[in-house]
Amino acid sequence: MLNFPNTVRIVSSAGDAGETVIDIASCPGEVDDNLPFAGNAPCLGQGVMQNHSDNGIRVAVLVLGGLLGACEVQTFDDAASEFAGDAPVPPPPSGINPNFSEIQASVLTPSCATANCHSGGSPPEGLSLEAASSYAMLVGVPSNQDAAIDRVRPGDPDNSYLVQKIEGTASSGGVMPPAGALDQATIDTIRQWITDGAIDDRAPAAGPVKVSSLSPAPSAALTAAPTTIVAGFDRDLDATTVNLNTFTLTASVDGVFGNGNDLAISAAQISVPLGNPRSAIFDLSGVAMADDEYEVRLSGSAPSMIMDLNGNALDGEFAGGFPSGNGVAGGDFVSRFTISTPLVLGPTLPQIQAIVFGPTCAVGGCHTGGGAILPGVMDLSSEQSSFDNLVNVAALQVGGGAALRVTPGDPDNSYLIQKLEGNQMIGNQMPPSGPLAQSVIDEIRLWISNGAMP
Repeated sequence: MLNFPNTVRIVSSAGDAGETVIDIASCPGEVDDNLPFAGNAPCLGQGVMQNHSDNGIRVAVLVLGGLLGACEVQTFDDAASEFAGDAPVPPPPSGINPNFSEIQASVLTPSCATANCHSGGSPPEGLSLEAASSYAMLVGVPSNQDAAIDRVRPGDPDNSYLVQKIEGTASSGGVMPPAGALDQATIDTIRQWITDGAIDDRAPAAGPVKVSSLSPAPSAALTAAPTTIVAGFDRDLDATTVNLNTFTLTASVDGVFGNGNDLAISAAQISVPLGNPRSAIFDLSGVAMADDEYEVRLSGSAPSMIMDLNGNALDGEFAGGFPSGNGVAGGDFVSRFTISTPLVLGPTLPQIQAIVFGPTCAVGGCHTGGGAILPGVMDLSSEQSSFDNLVNVAALQVGGGAALRVTPGDPDNSYLIQKLEGNQMIGNQMPPSGPLAQSVIDEIRLWISNGAMP
């Protein structure tokens, strides 16, 4: 009975007198003496056929087939498991190494920093993953969606929001990227980079330190106040030079800066993350910010300047593109953004006034007030005027006080609703420019149902 290992080495050569020699190495075990080989060959030795070379080759092939058929053939996974004991077979490589430059080029740039995603002037959650800004925006920076977790926490992939997002375990939102989840091998590579310390392996740029990114981006138009302002730089900073004198935020109050009305915004904290000395964070947690224009200033001018570890002052002049600077150390970086909170329709008179009555009804030649006849006599130009002219006021078109424009608690019998829905007894449906969406009318109905309060 044959008992061969899984791997055999076969060498075939033509000897003298047409001999065909088959050498099978490393084959401990028993040998059936009936095989047509020389019995004195060590480890099946060398089988020698004294025959015509063609016949010898044919027999050699037959013998080889018999030997292989007698062997127990294993798969690669079986062999790997046998070699490693009970340890699982490691996953195949993802094709990239666990360093930031390759992750940026192979994952973040093609899969995340795409159009209408984490790129451009107002990326989602203020997170730009373009090459110039991604490292500064990721490492040691709190997530906008969960401020208790850093986007990347060096050494701790499980508590890095980036990993939670790409694995689909984050506290809010769906798995990223939205086009389709990354393969596990790629995720494992990103995890390994974080485990290894989330180092930026890219060579720093030459010349004085410059601003390489900012969130909110220059000229950004925000619909809500940011929770942080994050500035990225092209080299490590001297963290002691980043403070309330060198990293400032100012509100214009009246839309004009430098006229004495500016309002300095105090940060909850200004810091340089321990794991990412190429970033500076202006923390706005708990800071109230009204709709206004704001100015961010990073100082590169005496007496207080942001410096790198070699004592070079910030090259900050900003001409609209990153990185900042004119090639000479010194100069402030200045950027502005606006906050304009969108109006949200709800069942209150201030909301209805701002979204419906003001822009739709109190327009030229309509319910603007003045005169003794409709439509001007019904003034809807302000919250108070609308309340005074609608609630418990008789509808002039009906006459005799048969209907009230707004009957608190009773939208069906309020003439305003009848006019908006086209169920009026007299005249045309309002507004004349076109009917309101039913969802808008429903909010007005709810305001009336709730008592039509001012």
